[in-house]
Amino acid sequence: MATLEELALKIEELRCLMQELMFEKGTLIHPEVVTASQDLDDLLNEYNKLLSKTK
Repeated sequence: MATLEELALKIEELRCLMQELMFEKGTLIHPEVVTASQDLDDLLNEYNKLLSKTK
């Protein structure tokens, strides 16, 4: 299982990638942008679950 720090790094990397894809593709509904967004959602959910367990 990843640590909070590892997940935070992955989240930031994916945010940057998604932003690059949005500018490159010119739309939020391009399949690659949607996939990156869904992957980011999954990571954020995993981060929040892990965060709630550490409290």
